[in-house]
Amino acid sequence: MPDFPTMIFVMLAAFAAFQWWSSARAAAERAGRLGRDACERAGVQWLDQAVHAHSMRLRRGDDGRLGVERSFRFEYSEDGVQRHIGHLVLRGEQLLAFSGPTRPQAVPIHWTN
Repeated sequence: MPDFPTMIFVMLAAFAAFQWWSSARAAAERAGRLGRDACERAGVQWLDQAVHAHSMRLRRGDDGRLGVERSFRFEYSEDGVQRHIGHLVLRGEQLLAFSGPTRPQAVPIHWTN
């Protein structure tokens, strides 16, 4: 039978692993919502209905505290044939960077004679 300090260590390790997994899932769900919403606003098709974790690193925030920065990618199509890759970076719930579909904007045409 394991001794008491070993049990405490195992329980703390299991709790830390659960917290890590839970924060990773929350970040992936937030990234999915952001990617899906961006595609919807831009009028393009969000492909595969998923985001894929691309990288993860420790970075200091504006307040100087360390936090986990997670990068995700997703795919979208403007015409239903070609696939394009979108990318976003989150630190916690905060969106730090985004590249992907944007809402088309009308460009004014100026005629000169």
